[in-house]
Amino acid sequence: MTNQEPNPRVHPIRPAESDTVAVPVGGVDPEPVAAPDPEVAPVHDPDEVRIAFLLFPGLTPLDLVGPAEVLARVPGAAVEYVAATLDPVPCDTGPALLPTTTLADAEAPDVLVVPGGPGAFDAMLDRTLLDWVRRAAERATWVTSVCTGAFVLGAAGLLAGKRATTHWASKPMLADLGADPVDERVVDDGAVVTAAGVSAGIDMALWLAAELAGTPAAERIQLQIEYDPQPPFDAGSALRADTATVARARAAAEESRGARVARAAAAMIR
Repeated sequence: MTNQEPNPRVHPIRPAESDTVAVPVGGVDPEPVAAPDPEVAPVHDPDEVRIAFLLFPGLTPLDLVGPAEVLARVPGAAVEYVAATLDPVPCDTGPALLPTTTLADAEAPDVLVVPGGPGAFDAMLDRTLLDWVRRAAERATWVTSVCTGAFVLGAAGLLAGKRATTHWASKPMLADLGADPVDERVVDDGAVVTAAGVSAGIDMALWLAAELAGTPAAERIQLQIEYDPQPPFDAGSALRADTATVARARAAAEESRGARVARAAAAMIR
């Protein structure tokens, strides 16, 4: 696809086919949230690509930093890091990230990127955060997730009826949120793009860079960051790992996350 050719995938996405989508917080059912007006069209500066990365406590830093290293280099990119407040956001491995704007003040992005991590399963029950994700999706041309960030999109009603992927250990649970889980590293279904676990976010971002700016630009970015993976082991896929190890990891994911996924799924009004 060249820069001159129209991109048939660029169009505003919509939440689940429903009148309302609601997720409880703290065990209390909130008031239903009206679905966005389907007549609302995206309004963006053609010379600027506004890219918003969502931050929440317990995210996995590579889920965010990997795609950011790619997408911040897209010509015309204007990157924001959005969180509930401007306080540092702790990651699951210790470092903290600094937001640049808040949910209340962030402008509507062209591209939304939702990282994953253990904190995603608390974020998917945060009504304020989900409301913002739905508002951002209302005008975005691309809505993306990395790893278990897919569960935030799912809880917001954005994966209903869509093919999607996430971290292999949690992938079956996506079906509880109305998605069709698939065993692919990067999945695009309309304007929703999901990436598998952690490192797959870089692959997704390079794919998206090509959609935004053309393949030559994306290839230049790949060269800039010298993304040429040559791992010392062939153990990065559940398809090739020991089956007993895979089964134990999936059981552990279900035990630690399944109740919250079920809670979010039960609250969604389809």
